[in-house]
Amino acid sequence: MSVTSVSVIGASGRMGSEVCRAVEGADGLELVGRFDVDDDLGDLAGADVVVEFSVPDASPANVAHCVEQGVHVVVGTTGWSADRLDALRGQLADHPGVGVLIAPNFAIGAVLMMAFAAKAAEFYESAEVIELHHPDKVDAPSGTAARTAELIGAAREAAGLTDVPDATTSDPDGARGARAHGIPVHSVRLRGLVAHQEVLFGQTGEMLTIRHDSFDRVSFMPGVVAAVRRVGEHPGLTVGLEHYLGI
Repeated sequence: MSVTSVSVIGASGRMGSEVCRAVEGADGLELVGRFDVDDDLGDLAGADVVVEFSVPDASPANVAHCVEQGVHVVVGTTGWSADRLDALRGQLADHPGVGVLIAPNFAIGAVLMMAFAAKAAEFYESAEVIELHHPDKVDAPSGTAARTAELIGAAREAAGLTDVPDATTSDPDGARGARAHGIPVHSVRLRGLVAHQEVLFGQTGEMLTIRHDSFDRVSFMPGVVAAVRRVGEHPGLTVGLEHYLGI
């Protein structure tokens, strides 16, 4: 069996440390490098694949360095705006053999939740997303919630649906949440939580709830390991683990 060498950026963080343990325990993978804030990334310890779990402000530069080194990257850091994605596509055009996966969520259940939500979106007049995370999370809404809203919004547009109904005219404090792709998104930050999301769909006389709960960060590791093994087969930029899993 061939061995894929892996380095982790953000190795001492909550997710990064879990990734290191997962790589060390996976057949066919070898952990060769651990990098954290202010470390010189250099040649990335000769890795074939880098897993990047840092912070939104640092992630684009980290990923750009990996691409320049010709190393595939699996990215779990959120905060990748459309402008940042476009800039990354431009970088990858000069390195056609490099694959980069940016995944809002690596839990298989969360990927299925997003797929189910996109499928249900065209059948319901109302849709809202509630995401719940630990209070140490620095960004809101979560990348998963933003991606879910994007998928729902695209499905509604394709089905010719208009804006979700909402008669609110006075909300000075933002109680109705943010709007992402036309979908209300609400962020909860509560001690004791890890990562949770509900997608609510409503129609006259009924409601459909699709919910996913990650109670431990180990739930993300099967998806991370699968991504590490497959990223080299997908040159260019891929957004969403579902494209690797055939979902």
